[in-house]
Amino acid sequence: MAERETVVRWRDPQQGLALLPRTDGIDYLRMMAAGEVPAAPMAGHIRMELVEVERGSVTFRCHPDESHFNPLGAVHGGLVCTLLDSALGCAAHTTLPAGTGYTSIEIKINYLRPVTADSGPLTCMGRVTKEGRRVSFAEGEVRDKTGRSVATASGSLLIFPLDSPREPGSR
Repeated sequence: MAERETVVRWRDPQQGLALLPRTDGIDYLRMMAAGEVPAAPMAGHIRMELVEVERGSVTFRCHPDESHFNPLGAVHGGLVCTLLDSALGCAAHTTLPAGTGYTSIEIKINYLRPVTADSGPLTCMGRVTKEGRRVSFAEGEVRDKTGRSVATASGSLLIFPLDSPREPGSR
């Protein structure tokens, strides 16, 4: 049995997190897509990159490989779910003012066909279907390299004010 390994690299997320209190969501994500703000460290684990940002919608690209396999030799559904959760959340983030955050309340995934290492790159689009002050709703779709839909999702996201950054040593 030949062992294999993968290396996960990411940039310190603190640089980007420091901008959240004073940067609206769409500008923050556009800076992320341009490489000016570090991507979420999770993106390195699943080889995901933010490639398009518009108000109410985002597009990610993901490059699955055999390190993402489940025991049956297909890409684990958790990768697809993570991709969709990211797209729904970031789509909602594009509508938020500075100092506002979000978290997933629920997500429903429909897996339509298996994903293999040869399916990619995957393209995942997320879009807001209803904006709200406390809860937003979004939907998403993952397509394989041939344009076939492999999964869809719908979800809701809780919207909330971010805590003000604290001075070091304060409580």
